[in-house]
Amino acid sequence: MENKEEDVKVGANKFSERQPLGTAAQGDKDYKEPPPAPLFEPGELKSWSFYRAGIAEFVATFLFLYITILTVMGVNRSSSKCSSVGIQGIAWSFGGMIFALVYCTAGISGGHINPAVTFGLFLARKLSLTRAVFYIIMQVLGAIAGAGVVKGFEGNARYELFKGGANFVNSGYTKGDGLGAEIVGTFVLVYTVFSATDAKRNARDSHVPILAPLPIGFAVFLVHLATIPITGTGINPARSLGAAIIYNRDHAWDDQWIFWVGPFIGAALAALYHQIVIRAIPFKARA
Repeated sequence: MENKEEDVKVGANKFSERQPLGTAAQGDKDYKEPPPAPLFEPGELKSWSFYRAGIAEFVATFLFLYITILTVMGVNRSSSKCSSVGIQGIAWSFGGMIFALVYCTAGISGGHINPAVTFGLFLARKLSLTRAVFYIIMQVLGAIAGAGVVKGFEGNARYELFKGGANFVNSGYTKGDGLGAEIVGTFVLVYTVFSATDAKRNARDSHVPILAPLPIGFAVFLVHLATIPITGTGINPARSLGAAIIYNRDHAWDDQWIFWVGPFIGAALAALYHQIVIRAIPFKARA
């Protein structure tokens, strides 16, 4: 009996109690919370990396508008949806381009390509106000350039006939419907961005391989499938403004506020949810 009790003690020390599945790596020893970005960082203005990141945002948003608006124009000019890629193809072009462009630019600028994403990350203190404003300006300029090139290819008559890929609330829906669709759609996108790029989650779940651009692009694809019939899907104020400026018709401008207010509200809600509920940062600070 004594030998059996000794065996039990040795076994207990040798084989420690297992934690529930999925919680084994939840300790904070491999992760250190980075300090919040300063509100203003004048030193950035003297750094080449700052301007390089802005140029990357410009080029990425330019390419994003160029490919996606051309896809929209191609679907609209087809005599039958069956002879084109259809709504699913449009959704894939938006999601696929975000996947590719975030992959290309994430290491340079963070791969925002969207003022709503930039705004959400700014609220979470992931970047300074200086950088956020610069990114948004470059994103809008890139979107205008991309839509302008598409208009040059298509010609004025055809571009206007197919409404230039501009966003507006479709008939049968109210402006409230459009605003709600933009808020929820942007929430899905920005929440996915926060989750896919969370450094603590990557440290905790290092055994789960994840390629951040993939879920972000897939979120864009799914939101487009759901909301193209309502608003044509904005969830990106630069995309909506760039197309509206080049198209320049009243019905695009009448609804333009929806494609800024909605995404910014959705981004703010996603930032608050992730930082306060998921990460519980304010409660940790008190502790």
